[in-house]
Amino acid sequence: MQSELRKRLLDAFTDSEKEFLSGQHLAELIGCTRTAVWKHIEVLRKEGYELEAVRRKGYRIVKVPEKITANEVRLGLTTKRLGQHIHYEESVDSTQKIALRLSLDGAPEGTVVIAEEQTAGRGRMERSWHSPKYTGVWMSVILRPNLVPQKAPQLTLVVAVAVVQAIEELTTLHPQIKWPNDLLINGKKMTGILTELQAESDRINSVIIGVGMNVNQEKASYPEDLRSIATSLLMETGMKVNRAELIQHVLSKLEHLYDLYLQEGFYPIKILWESYAISIGKMIKARMLQGNIYGKAVGITDDGVLMVEDEQGKIHFIYSADIELQD
Repeated sequence: MQSELRKRLLDAFTDSEKEFLSGQHLAELIGCTRTAVWKHIEVLRKEGYELEAVRRKGYRIVKVPEKITANEVRLGLTTKRLGQHIHYEESVDSTQKIALRLSLDGAPEGTVVIAEEQTAGRGRMERSWHSPKYTGVWMSVILRPNLVPQKAPQLTLVVAVAVVQAIEELTTLHPQIKWPNDLLINGKKMTGILTELQAESDRINSVIIGVGMNVNQEKASYPEDLRSIATSLLMETGMKVNRAELIQHVLSKLEHLYDLYLQEGFYPIKILWESYAISIGKMIKARMLQGNIYGKAVGITDDGVLMVEDEQGKIHFIYSADIELQD
């Protein structure tokens, strides 16, 4: 009910074409008290709207936050499947949770969940992901590939390449991939990818790919503990990026690479992925539940498994780990 009243309030300001609207007039338009109007005005201010209030004249919106809308993403979208169904939310705990529910309800492949804010965004191993309003891209994509469940981790690498290519197309930046799911710029993290699987023993029902991209954040907006390790496209280029356009590019690149993967297997993706990988040829520490492995990352297998050569020349195959580059 409260969100519906705020929608009516925004509609009233839109129709007014920046003319002042009195509190009493707004109360009558949206069907609440003047005190309630004032409370909704304060909520809008907290959400990034700039409103001018003048005694005896009322309120008007001076500036709106740079929001993404489903229609804005659809306009100019060139894909055939990905993004043809968009579920947009202002604020969610996690786009992954919404996508899982939609998937179980039979949402078609290519359905995308986009939120302006995640209050409980998460990455691998249930780590939290800082997802403030109107600054990044927080989205999840539902895929339904005809694959055995063991192949699902390869899709993380497909998505990583797609995101790199989209950023390269829109900016002068050249992100690097840290196996398996992080994109770095100048050594700092700007994108995380989370792949979650719903499957039976021999077939995939759905794969939900979560993508969190730091786009227009400024350094001061990060918590203190993240400022030395996180970055954004704005921080690296000095220019704001149109987030809806970025989503369009990511979905376009992903659909192309996803189709290539389904038609020709993982090998073409492997070649592309290794060309963007920051860790190949570098000394790394792979931290796993059963212990750590130190060595040189020599590449990935045709299944997307990381290969690490230790000091004795033994090759270790790393299926799941946190990777730390060594100086």
